[in-house]
Amino acid sequence: MTVHLTLSQARRAALLAQGLAKTRPTAPPTARAVGRILDKLQLLQIDSVNVLVRSHYLPVFSRLGAYDPAVLDRFAARHPRRLTEYWAHEASFIDPALFPHLRPWQRRTWSGASGMDPVLRSSLEERILTLLASSRALTAGQVQERLGHSEQRSTDHWGWNWSAVKRVLEDLFARGEISSAGRTSSFERRYAPSARVLPTSDLAAQEADPREAILVLTERAAAALGIGTVRSFADYFRTPVRDTAEAVRILEGRGVLTSAQVGSWNRPAYLHRDATIPRRAAGRALLSPFDSLVFDRPRLEELFGFHYRLEIYTPAAARRYGYYVLPFLLGETMAARVDLKADRTTGRLLVRGSYAEPGAPAGTADELAAELGTMAGWLGLQQVVVEPVGDLAAPLSAALGRR
Repeated sequence: MTVHLTLSQARRAALLAQGLAKTRPTAPPTARAVGRILDKLQLLQIDSVNVLVRSHYLPVFSRLGAYDPAVLDRFAARHPRRLTEYWAHEASFIDPALFPHLRPWQRRTWSGASGMDPVLRSSLEERILTLLASSRALTAGQVQERLGHSEQRSTDHWGWNWSAVKRVLEDLFARGEISSAGRTSSFERRYAPSARVLPTSDLAAQEADPREAILVLTERAAAALGIGTVRSFADYFRTPVRDTAEAVRILEGRGVLTSAQVGSWNRPAYLHRDATIPRRAAGRALLSPFDSLVFDRPRLEELFGFHYRLEIYTPAAARRYGYYVLPFLLGETMAARVDLKADRTTGRLLVRGSYAEPGAPAGTADELAAELGTMAGWLGLQQVVVEPVGDLAAPLSAALGRR
């Protein structure tokens, strides 16, 4: 059986699955509310850029408003952890229960320590594991210092010019033998044995059978997305497309997924059995460039007709919209995009550029002004300043003046 959906229906199903279809609750967000969002999303992608706020804090704000980020910190840093860091869709905070299911794919794909002298690699592995077993969590620099390891580092080496110690640490991390017990203020991982980081030592020792793991990850991805293609399900946890396609076939046979034809899409789509299609989408949100609704750029364009690229690594003169640009969701429309910066020294949220999308709903400037005000308050900033860049700058500035 194949269900036929309009593009609007597919958008609304996707937004509801991602927790973005409804207006936010008026009550202050609780830890339980944060937990429910994490259950929906399954992961929070991590990124080091801090021009606005660390990216993993933003998806919860987008869905709940001004919550306390310390809740996430507790979930990720206090035992028993509700979040743990691992490779999923890039580096991410995940439900620890997913750790055994992600582990087989990391063992297959990670090659951070390949090419090293095998004797040096084996020696460093043994010494690092022995050190971490008897110490507090340590950064790569602290591990290297404790081991007394020194080397002449190449400037043209793969791996961001990582030292041998850092490469071995990352290899052990990808294999699941060590984990991140948290990050420093400069965003360095603090490594510790996985048995001390994960909620139980049994969980740290587990590695799921790859055939079972791909079914779990594909089903979780489909539930988080609501509707998607094989490629979009594979992208969520970065699982191999061929294995994901086989998992989709099995899950469809079990009634977990239903084949769907969406508008004029030329690829088969699949609707998760728990997905529902609300009559309307009424959410409003500024979205992190690494939000799970946004990080799959082809799917974003298929669903919303919104072409989006992060221009951090584009030379400044060649950028079209700016350095750290957030899409603005209004209802079921990507209505605008804004280049934001938190100027913490002066207490200002700077809108470096603001651009309306073609066909943006009436009232976009007023809705965006309200959302920027909420964000500024959440970040502890006293003022929103709109710079005169972009076609939405004048109406947005006027809207802020009326608030």
